[in-house]
Amino acid sequence: MEKLMFHPHGKEFHHNPFSVLGRFREEEPIHRFELKRFGATYPAWLITRYDDCMAFLKDNRITRDVKNVMNQEQIKMLNVSEDIDFVSDHMLAKDTPDHTRLRSLVHQAFTPRTIENLRGSIEQIAEQLLDEMEKENKADIMKSFASPLPFIVISELMGIPKEDRSQFQIWTNAMVDTSEGNRELTNQALREFKDYIAKLIHDRRIKPKDDLISKLVHAEENGSKLSEKELYSMLFLLVVAGLETTVNLLGSGTLALLQHKKECEKLKQQPEMIATAVEELLRYTSPVVMMANRWAIEDFTYKGHSIKRGDMIFIGIGSANRDPNFFENPEILNINRSPNRHISFGFGIHFCLGAPLARLEGHIAFKALLKRFPDIELAVAPDDIQWRKNVFLRGLESLPVSLSK
Repeated sequence: MEKLMFHPHGKEFHHNPFSVLGRFREEEPIHRFELKRFGATYPAWLITRYDDCMAFLKDNRITRDVKNVMNQEQIKMLNVSEDIDFVSDHMLAKDTPDHTRLRSLVHQAFTPRTIENLRGSIEQIAEQLLDEMEKENKADIMKSFASPLPFIVISELMGIPKEDRSQFQIWTNAMVDTSEGNRELTNQALREFKDYIAKLIHDRRIKPKDDLISKLVHAEENGSKLSEKELYSMLFLLVVAGLETTVNLLGSGTLALLQHKKECEKLKQQPEMIATAVEELLRYTSPVVMMANRWAIEDFTYKGHSIKRGDMIFIGIGSANRDPNFFENPEILNINRSPNRHISFGFGIHFCLGAPLARLEGHIAFKALLKRFPDIELAVAPDDIQWRKNVFLRGLESLPVSLSK
């Protein structure tokens, strides 16, 4: 039998990560592999079963902070140059007590009331985008709806001026590209993003506005405030993690509904099912297919496997969400599924702070889309659908549809 070996940058994983991860889940659920990145090799583990993923997400022998296991030279090889190292210094890359401090400060700008107050604005943005789509019989869901909706929402939330948004989108697209061949392009986008954000932060310190950047700049607890670098990191995290995962949910979720006509019809007839439908789309599509940037901080044994200090840990979210030992008929989309304890937003102290906003956008977007275009259909063969190149985030390049029969 051919020995299994995980290749995160391989074509097979890019085209169908669920199939690749599913094979590991069945045959080698705790898999050791060598991660080749930027000319260096790192020992790593791929975890694919639900119970094991949960165990590693909760294990305090696993750190999110690379500085706990690597020196500066190693970090530089793994990541990026010092002037843009804010990309690895955000809240998700911290353990307690640093994480607790950052989360409590950021939470002041992300209260449930703040999110709920966005409902009317999001509904209006969705309707305006659908108005534009209605002018044609065909559309690219990604270009016309799934990408612009969360982008406009996060831009307005952050206070990005309209005249800057096209450039802001260019930076965002470049920052999300994890392919090694585009490393310098990504780094340049990060530098320009940092310079731009620095100007906004400076402006908001002097003249606060009713936006997220102002709230983050002026957030304070027990005399503690976010540093300049922490502000860069938090806003980077919002744009990359918050924006792209919602884009992926809307795009891949629409594709899933169009490929499961009975479930799609059910949702059209019973729009009050939108909450359970969105949870199922989060499980089924896994917008974050893999969580990485975790390391063992000490040697330990797990189910007979010897894990060493410094080993990287890859959590196969997309596999855990389809584990037949935890979900009944996991390969089937079932918008009635309940309970639905997917881990698309992570678990524990690093549970996604933006989950309520992503859910709200999903509820509004899918309801509005199906109400406006009840006859929407795929306008391309499933095999011709293109996926973006990203090891961790599963998203579509485009999604051509016809809007009426």
